Amino acid sequence: MNSIADKTDVTAYIATAPSIVRLPGIATLLGRPVAHYRTAKNFTDCAGVLTWGRKPSAAFATAFAERHGLSLLRLEDGFLRSLGFGRKEPPLSLVVDDLGIYYDALQPSRLESLIAQPLNLQQQQRANALIAAWRNARVSKYNHAREYTKPLPDHYVLVADQVVGDMSIHYGLAEQASFDRMLQAALDENPDSTVILKIHPGVITGRKQGHFALKILANNPRIQIISDDVHPVSLLERAEVVYCVTSQIGFEGLLWGKKVRTFGMPFYAAWGLTTDDLQVGRRGPIALENLVYGALIAYPRYLDPETNLPCEVERLIAWMGLQRQIRDRFPPAVEALGFSYHKRPIVRRFFQGSQVFFDRKPAAIPENALQVVWGVNGSTPQQPTENNRVYLEDGFIRSIGLGADVIHPVSCVLDTQGIYYDATQPSDLEQLLQNHQFASDLLARAALLRQRLVTERLTKYNVGQSAWQRPDSTAKTVILVPGQVALDASLIFGACEIRENIALLKAVRQNHPDAYIVYKPHPEVVAGFQEANPNDNEAANWCDEIVTDAIMADLLLQVDEVHTISSLAGFEALLRQKKVVCYGWPFYAGWGLTEDRTPLTRRSRRLDLDELVAGVLILYPVYISRSTDKYTTPERALDELLAWRKGATTVLPWWRKGLLKLIKAKRPRKGFSK
Repeated sequence: MNSIADKTDVTAYIATAPSIVRLPGIATLLGRPVAHYRTAKNFTDCAGVLTWGRKPSAAFATAFAERHGLSLLRLEDGFLRSLGFGRKEPPLSLVVDDLGIYYDALQPSRLESLIAQPLNLQQQQRANALIAAWRNARVSKYNHAREYTKPLPDHYVLVADQVVGDMSIHYGLAEQASFDRMLQAALDENPDSTVILKIHPGVITGRKQGHFALKILANNPRIQIISDDVHPVSLLERAEVVYCVTSQIGFEGLLWGKKVRTFGMPFYAAWGLTTDDLQVGRRGPIALENLVYGALIAYPRYLDPETNLPCEVERLIAWMGLQRQIRDRFPPAVEALGFSYHKRPIVRRFFQGSQVFFDRKPAAIPENALQVVWGVNGSTPQQPTENNRVYLEDGFIRSIGLGADVIHPVSCVLDTQGIYYDATQPSDLEQLLQNHQFASDLLARAALLRQRLVTERLTKYNVGQSAWQRPDSTAKTVILVPGQVALDASLIFGACEIRENIALLKAVRQNHPDAYIVYKPHPEVVAGFQEANPNDNEAANWCDEIVTDAIMADLLLQVDEVHTISSLAGFEALLRQKKVVCYGWPFYAGWGLTEDRTPLTRRSRRLDLDELVAGVLILYPVYISRSTDKYTTPERALDELLAWRKGATTVLPWWRKGLLKLIKAKRPRKGFSK
């Protein structure tokens, strides 16, 4: 990625600042270890001395490098840094410069030389694709803040303030007067436009000082001050001109195709792409692709937040865009109602980006607040109204282990209309499957996901220890009947005439007297977390075999058909291209893929299997990475589930044992009689 040649005969970099040594991912980003100079045994064979930009501490590092005859490398955050800022969100990109540093216009930098290099056709195409990806993902250097949603003028120009003392100002040949000239130019050059002044987030928090007297400017009717910590993209995409001293917003303005005026000498100025108050003779006209390729591809190094391995910028843009897309689905604050204490962390994880309040008194809840409940059974002290509720439920690929074991899910669904198992009314999933136009690339992705789930033997809970073998002594049709929890919401809201396990078994036996019927009770009933229907003890009278600890993925591959009321096992059987007969209205019925005993007429569309998979497993759920605790893709969730299963242990930690005892004591259950 970087043009600095690797030295394979050396072992480590030396850093004079402990903060560089402690920086997460630093060794991966640099491709070799980093040692503090006080602990290094031999300076002569190190790769170079590291320092952070032009900080005051860099003077000691510079002197140290000169004294030992070592090269000096300056580090800085990359231009696509992280989701948030500060120590809790270390940089996911880093620039390494052996000539200077990008914001120092007093001398050449490695970035300058990279920008000036000619590009071949492939590199030009990659740069243009990167611009499109940047816009589509709506990313910026920092990506924690929400989009600006308040009204904006029809015509406006954007002016970017910066923090007093920012190194890029002094080394960008600017000063306080540069900011004064910038604001005045914005007013003079755009007499018919509003001037929007965006304050730096550091100034908003009160930790830093800006360059403008805001109380005085607030009286100017032509100036609109935005002092909220907002994502700059919504301001950039409609701005007519972007005014900067040395702020990165100017570079991002170029990515958005905007006219940019500069009043200092940032890295993107003096290349013929901006209108500049200053000039640097060593820079000359280039195409935008050269700037983008140099600044976002050739110069920085990137760290994959999920694998902690080096990655390309496109991968980080996709990950950052996913975080922004999901975090922005819901308002800044939500009201969670009726959640037990052990489920509250789940709510926080799946609503990250929003502040979550639990069970506040009705008087404290704003009138139009978004209210979150668990499924359609959520007991809420204040019932949500029609237009401000979200139903939260486990996703279809959940965990290694049961939810009743207090194991958190890797996926949940967040439905604004109902919930997928409630057939009495439409849900977001039903509307998606009924109306969405599935693109070819999405269907290809769904096919690969389905094939991998089958190959890797993954299901919702991934429990069970014993292997099940199809009887060799019979050529009969083998039918699996999966049991369901007696009071499960999917039975209450998704069953038709048949509403109990024993009634289903009787119907299957009556309709298929010669079949070999296998009955598998629900794993939470077997484990004693849920109560079995007393009639379930008659199951042996209506089936040929009862299995309680078989691995569901292996079982599904060996049976010919699955007959169910509304169990998720029916969907998992479809993934394995088995015949599925539905006696109720599960979410996967009614689309032409199952044999439905009672049709649901409002589901009129015919889907193929990969369209169903795309809707159910890709578009509808939200996935959380176990490695980052942030949003992820279903494909990555599968990677982590496989690693989880490989390292899973049957020994529960002491705190989980205690919590399970407490839950069982409060909710006594009777297990299935084996």
